[in-house]
Amino acid sequence: SRCRQREYAPGELVASFGSQTDEVYLLAHGRVEKVGTGPYGDDQVLGVLADGAYLGDQALLDPDAIWEYTARAVTACTVLILSRQDFEQVAERAESLTEHLQGLRSIPEQQTNRYGEKAVDLAAGHAGEPDIPHTFVDYDARPREYELSIAQTVLRIHSRVADLYNQPMNQTEQQLRLTVEALKERQEHELVNNRDFGLLHNCEYDQRIQPHDGVPGPDDLDELLSRRRGTKMLLAHPRAIAAIGRELNRRGLVPETIDVAGNRIPTWRGVPIYPCNKIPVSEARTSSIIALRLGQEDQGVIGLRQSGIPDEIEPSLSVRFMGINEQAIIKYLVTAYYSAAVLVPDALGVLENVEIGRWQ
Repeated sequence: SRCRQREYAPGELVASFGSQTDEVYLLAHGRVEKVGTGPYGDDQVLGVLADGAYLGDQALLDPDAIWEYTARAVTACTVLILSRQDFEQVAERAESLTEHLQGLRSIPEQQTNRYGEKAVDLAAGHAGEPDIPHTFVDYDARPREYELSIAQTVLRIHSRVADLYNQPMNQTEQQLRLTVEALKERQEHELVNNRDFGLLHNCEYDQRIQPHDGVPGPDDLDELLSRRRGTKMLLAHPRAIAAIGRELNRRGLVPETIDVAGNRIPTWRGVPIYPCNKIPVSEARTSSIIALRLGQEDQGVIGLRQSGIPDEIEPSLSVRFMGINEQAIIKYLVTAYYSAAVLVPDALGVLENVEIGRWQ
């Protein structure tokens, strides 16, 4: 409620390089470019921010902070502005927030790495017998605990159907098969969209990037891949894949393809782009592209499940007979347990707000 709303027109400056930073800007809607000076004195785009991003947060920790870049509106923007003075007034009434800020201010930058962890002290290139630095590797004493999510349904089949309509196809088996497939579809949707463990909601802020021109171009895909080592796959809505193809065709590029189960899958830099219709498409015709490094050995994204549950027909999926009621209805309880974990932050990246409806 202490934020002030302000509108910026395309091309208008939101903040200027070298000026004092005494406000935090929350970008509610629109696109903002971070512009700095290149090595040869020309302007250089350092990054693009879009809906939900923020800038000027250094003002909360350092009263003498200045803008290290120029922020310029690319489109019409709606920005919420919070002054440092208003923030401190709120922080004075919240003891936990005050302690958190004091803790951040007391940590010397040179003693932490870019992830905020304890830097590993070491010596290299020395000669003679100097003192070797002592160090330790920081870790989280209370790591996140994942609880398996659940999807369930009760399949009801009349005993007459189970007894008589089992040739040439067993109706009970077929209805169970279709029920299991529907359950797996819901499981895939949850793995992408669930707010607790879904891929779209568990990506770190610094692993979220915005397309430079709105459409998903090769430069954006390159930046997405450069954020992590060993990217194994890209996930995109089929309409987003079509948008990628249009942009590559416009630039005269032809993506390579690979064969997966008899289907030709497009790739970029050797990384396959798998279609995933569970990634949502907004009313503004924008979507997201997900980059994944997989596997526990590579400290990537892993799926979680529980094998060996009672009446299991597949790992972590069971079908339990619940009996027959007085109306001769046979009931089966179909249950699936699942979750996903991102072992290290750079295992997952998202290219957000890509336009899929622009035709050039």
